[in-house]
Amino acid sequence: MAMHALTGFSLVSLLSFGYLSWDWAKPSLVADGPGEAGVEPTAAPPQPPHIIFILTDDQGYHDVGYHGSDIETPTLDRLAAEGVKLENYYIQPICTPSRSQLLTGRYQIHTGLQHSIIRPRQPNCLPLDQVTLPQKLQEAGYSTHMVGKWHLGFYRKECLPTRRGFDTFLGSLTGNVDYYTYDNCDGPGVCGFDLHEGESVAWGLSGQYSTMLYAQRVSHILASHSPRRPLFLYVAFQAVHTPLQSPREYLYRYRGMGNVARRKYAAMVTCMDEAVRNITGALKRYGFYNNSVIIFSSDNGGQTFSGGSNWPLRGRKGTYWEGGVRGLGFVHSPLLKRKRRTSRALVHITDWYPTLVGLAGGTASAADGLDGYDVWPTISEGRASPRTEILHNIDPLYNHARHGSLEAGFGIWNTAVQAAIRVGEWKLLTGDPGYGDWIPPQTLAAFPGSWWNLERMASARQAVWLFNISADPYEREDLAGQRPDVVRALLTRLVDYNRTAIPVRYPAETPRAHPDFNGGAWGPWASDEEEEEEEEEEGRARSFSRGRRKKKCKICKLRSFFRKLNTRLMSQRI
Repeated sequence: MAMHALTGFSLVSLLSFGYLSWDWAKPSLVADGPGEAGVEPTAAPPQPPHIIFILTDDQGYHDVGYHGSDIETPTLDRLAAEGVKLENYYIQPICTPSRSQLLTGRYQIHTGLQHSIIRPRQPNCLPLDQVTLPQKLQEAGYSTHMVGKWHLGFYRKECLPTRRGFDTFLGSLTGNVDYYTYDNCDGPGVCGFDLHEGESVAWGLSGQYSTMLYAQRVSHILASHSPRRPLFLYVAFQAVHTPLQSPREYLYRYRGMGNVARRKYAAMVTCMDEAVRNITGALKRYGFYNNSVIIFSSDNGGQTFSGGSNWPLRGRKGTYWEGGVRGLGFVHSPLLKRKRRTSRALVHITDWYPTLVGLAGGTASAADGLDGYDVWPTISEGRASPRTEILHNIDPLYNHARHGSLEAGFGIWNTAVQAAIRVGEWKLLTGDPGYGDWIPPQTLAAFPGSWWNLERMASARQAVWLFNISADPYEREDLAGQRPDVVRALLTRLVDYNRTAIPVRYPAETPRAHPDFNGGAWGPWASDEEEEEEEEEEGRARSFSRGRRKKKCKICKLRSFFRKLNTRLMSQRI
C-alpha cells in the first residue's frame, strides 16, 4: 500500500470585495426561522407539493456546520436536523455534468456530455432532444422558475433556460462571473457581461451581490404566485464558486481566520446560508411552506485551492475520489413521514428527476431512458434504496494514464481510460482519477513545511484502484491487488455501460461567440443555418488526408488550435 501524505494550501486572493447592504434580510424583516414551532405537517397534501431545489456551487463536504465545520451555517444545520440528511449521496465532480444529470435524470454517457464542462465559446448545450425536469413538471401543471447559474450551454436560443422548461429565468449562462459586475472572462481579452432576465441582458441589475439578488428574486416570485398552483423553484446559487467575493459584514465575522482564501470562502458560505434563511422565511410568509419539499444539494466537491474543504474525504473538485463526488444533501419538508434522521441509503443526483416527477403526480421510469430512481419512499419513509450502483463516469477524452492498458484490464477494459463506478459497497477507479490528496481544513495562514508531506499521496504507478467504501469511506486502503475477482466484475460493468454510451460531444470553440459580437454580453450567437454549415465544414475537414496541404483562413486556424487545446488541456483547467 502506498505511503500517504497530508497537504494543505494557503491562498491569498487578490480579488477585491465590496459592500452591499441587505436591509430586507434583517431578522426583523424575515419570517420565523425554519426551527420555530407552529408549523404542522400535512398528512396528505390536497395538491402536488411545491418543490424548491437549492443547488450550491463548489461547497465542500466539510463546509457545513453539521459536518463539524468552522464555518457558520445555522440555517442549513436546522433544516437538515429537522429533515433527512443524505449521507450516502453522490453528485458529479464538476459543474455541467451535475446540472445535466439533475435536469435529465441521465448519466453523462447518455447525453454526450461525459467530457469536461460546456465552455462559453463552444457550440454545445444540453441535448435538445432531452425532456428536462422542468418540462415534465410543466406537463403536470407546475409553474417553473429558475434563479442562478445555468452552465448548460447557450449558443442557440433553443438552449436557453426559458426554452428548456422554465417560465422565468434570472441568472448567468456561463460557469463563473464576478459577484457584483457579472463580468466573465474566458481567456485574455475575451470578456463579457453575463446576467440575464428571461432572454434579455439584465444590464440594470449590475452592482448587486448575486447571492442576495437571487434570494430577493425568489421572494418576489413567491409574493406574486398563488400557493394554490404547484410551484417548482430551481435556485442555483453562484456561491461559493470563485471569484472569492463577499460583502464586508460577513468577512468581519471571520477576521480571526488566518488563511485569507478560507476567510473569504467562509464569509460567502455564511451569506448563502442567510439567503436560504430568507427563502424559507418567504415560503412561510406567503403560504407555501406546509405543502413544500425543500431539497438542498452541492454540485461537486470543494475546490481546496480556493478555500474549500472536503476533509476527511480524499481528493477535491474535478476528481473522482470521494472528495470530488460525495455531495452535501438533505431534504426538509413537513410532508416527510420520518423526520429528524440521517439516511445512509445510496442516492445519486440523477434520482431527483424521477423522484420529483413522481411527487408531482407524473410518471418517469427506466422506459424513458432514465438512469435515476424514485427515492421518495427511501427518503420519506426510510425504505431501502432501489439504487445499488452508480456510474460516476466514463471519459474517453481525458488524458490516458501512462500505466494503464487493456492487458491490465483482463483484456476487457483499457485501464488507461478515466472511469469510476460504485457497485454495492465497492468502488473502482481506472485511468487518472485526479489528484488524490487528503487536504485538511485551511485554517492557518500557512502550513509549516513539515506538514506538507504528512499524508501527501505519492505519484502512484498504477491505473486501477478498488475500495470498500462502506468500510473505508476515506479511500485509504486500496484492495485492487487483493480482490482481482471484484476488479474484474466491476470492469465488466464498465464494459456494459460503455456499450450504451453515445459519442462525446465536445466541439471546438469558435471566435464567433466573442461577446464583442453580441454588444459586450455573453449570449446565443448561432442560428440553425450556421450550425448546419459548421457541421458540414467540420465533416469536410475530417475528410482531407493528413498529408494534403490546404490553404487555411484565419478562422480555420483558430478552430484547429482550439480543438487541440480543448482535448489536451481544458480538462486540467477545471
